Amino acid sequence: MVIYFTGTGNSRYCAKELAELLEDECTDSFGYIRSESAGMFSSERPWVFVCPTYAWQIPKVFADFIRRSRFDGNHDAYFVMTCGGEIGNAHPSNLALCSEKSFRCRGTIPVVMPENYIAMFSAPDHSEALRIISAAQPQIRQAAEFVASGQDFPVQRTGALDKLKSGPINALFLRFNNRTKPFSVSDACTSCGKCERVCPVHCIDMRDGRPEWSGKCTQCMACICGCPVSAIEYGRASRGKPRYQCPEYESR
Repeated sequence: MVIYFTGTGNSRYCAKELAELLEDECTDSFGYIRSESAGMFSSERPWVFVCPTYAWQIPKVFADFIRRSRFDGNHDAYFVMTCGGEIGNAHPSNLALCSEKSFRCRGTIPVVMPENYIAMFSAPDHSEALRIISAAQPQIRQAAEFVASGQDFPVQRTGALDKLKSGPINALFLRFNNRTKPFSVSDACTSCGKCERVCPVHCIDMRDGRPEWSGKCTQCMACICGCPVSAIEYGRASRGKPRYQCPEYESR
C-alpha cells in the first residue's frame, strides 16, 4: 500500500504514479494528520511511504501519523522522499521510525521534484516545473522496480554536511522556523476558505471572512501556494515569487 502526505502535490503525484506502476492502493494521510487520529491499515504488500522533505527529514506530522497508526500484514517499509534537490541524511531517522513500528526498513530514496518552499526559495515557472517532473519519471520507475522485486533501495551516499543538515539544522528549523506570524493576506482575498480547508494541521481559522494563522505551522506551503488569487504572503520572502502546485499528469 502506498501512503502519502503532500502540501502542494509533488508527493501525491509520485504516490499515484508508484501505485499505478505497482498496481497497488494509494491512501492520503491528510485526514488522519488534520484530526490527529490513528489510521488502521492492512496490506499483504509492502508499505511505501511517500512524503516531502522538510529540512532534510520527513515531515514531523507524517512521522507522528505513522507512529500512532496501526499497520497489519506486511512488515516491509520503503520511504520515497520528494525534494527540491537532496534529502541529506534522512534515512537513519526513517530506520529508527521503522524500529519503533517493528517494520523492516527497505531503504529511503529521493525523487527530485519542483521546488515549492517559497518561504525561502523560488518555485519554477510552469514549463520548468513540467520539465523537472518529466525528468523525475526514471526515478519513480526505479523506485517501483525495487519495491516490486522486493529489493532494498540503494544506499544513498552521505557525508558530514548531510548529517549536519538532517541533525542540528533540522532541529533549529523545527524550533525557530515553523512560525505563523509572517503570514498575511491582502485585500485580494475573496474569503473562499480554501486556505483553511487545505491546512493539514488546522492552524488557519476564517474570521470575518479572512484567514488568521495560529499554532504551529508545518511549513507545507499548501495555503500560500493554493490560494486561487495569490492573496497570501509569507513576510517579504514570498513577494514576487511564482506560486507552485504540481500540474498533475499534464506532463504526459
